Amino acid sequence: MTTETEDWRRPGPTPEQRRFDVYAGLAATVLALFSLTLARSTGAFLLGPPPSGPEQVFWTVAVTLPLIWRRRFPATVTLVISAAFIAAQARSAPETQLSGWALFAAIYTLGAWGRDRRLSKRLRMGVIATMFVWLGVYYATTIGSIPPDAFARAVGPVPPVLAAIVSGVLVNGLYFGFAYFFGETAWLAARRQHELADQAEQLRRSQAEVREHAVVGERVRIARELHDVVAHHVSVMGVQASAARRVLDKDPVKARTALGAIEETARTAVDELRRMLGVLRARDARPDGVEPADPAGIDQVAAVVDRAREAGLRATLGVYGDRVPLPDSVSQAAYRVAQEAVTNTLKHATGATVLDVRIRYLAHEVEVDVTDDGRATRPANADGLGLIGMRERVATHGGALEVGPRPGGGWRARARFPLPVPAERPA
Repeated sequence: MTTETEDWRRPGPTPEQRRFDVYAGLAATVLALFSLTLARSTGAFLLGPPPSGPEQVFWTVAVTLPLIWRRRFPATVTLVISAAFIAAQARSAPETQLSGWALFAAIYTLGAWGRDRRLSKRLRMGVIATMFVWLGVYYATTIGSIPPDAFARAVGPVPPVLAAIVSGVLVNGLYFGFAYFFGETAWLAARRQHELADQAEQLRRSQAEVREHAVVGERVRIARELHDVVAHHVSVMGVQASAARRVLDKDPVKARTALGAIEETARTAVDELRRMLGVLRARDARPDGVEPADPAGIDQVAAVVDRAREAGLRATLGVYGDRVPLPDSVSQAAYRVAQEAVTNTLKHATGATVLDVRIRYLAHEVEVDVTDDGRATRPANADGLGLIGMRERVATHGGALEVGPRPGGGWRARARFPLPVPAERPA
């Protein structure tokens, strides 16, 4: 049991429970008065000569009426009822049946609703011990007044007086034991209900956080896709438009070629945007939540290099090693990294003329290496969306990313993605 569970205190009764206690306490008092009337009518004064009628009513009410506050003040009610019960028996009040149940309810309620568990246990044990002491005093004071012929018909092997004492102790032991046990059981049930409610609330908060993280992740993914699709093609179109402007008067043929490239790049950008929006709509529409495959993959890196070449760079693509099938997610991530690296060369590499893109299929990973000979106009640790997207894509697959200036000049972006090892091939 944890410290938090041990320190838990049961909340007080609700207004509805308080009203029920009032009605139940009043009903118990009325029934006790009716039981007193029957006892007086039968003349069954088991405890001896009774006191006056008003005193009998007083003790009957004193034992049962405090039940209307039993869940609001369980400790006080238990002490009051216990003291009134002993006093009533000491005064030989004839009503014992409803009074006994009132004492049982008080001890039970203290166990079930006592907010301070240590105090509750000590009070109940003290009350029970006091009751057994009173039982011993009662037996000690009444044994001498038992008539000689009281056990004339006794036939059992146990001496009559001893049998009466053992029977009384046994009955009272069961009586108080059940009151204590049921009170503990009710308190434990309330505590478990509280724990279940607390766990349900924690689960609800956790689910809300998961949904919030999912929404944030989806926004990041959409932002990354938009950046990868738009930035690359717009950068290529910007470079080609600048070239067309410079050669428009001197070489109309080259200008028309550049304009044609701009038109083709714009069309490609629109197609990719439509594809991406289609993917998002299809994902929302599918009940299983499976995302359609993205056609962009490592095999399309050649098209990226071609667009860089059309933009005026001496771009080359080299593929080294034995090609192996890549998971769709790794293939797409490698393509986006190469695309973003080429875009950064077009946008930020001042004076770049050479672009070298290399794809290496190694033993346990695939590597995308993009270098240029330009002068970078932004630091390597910049927090641009492009670099953030590259890092996120690589980190998602447990890879490594190196971005920064090369020792001999120029810029390098190199990403490594680990490859799954087939079961039939040793690592």
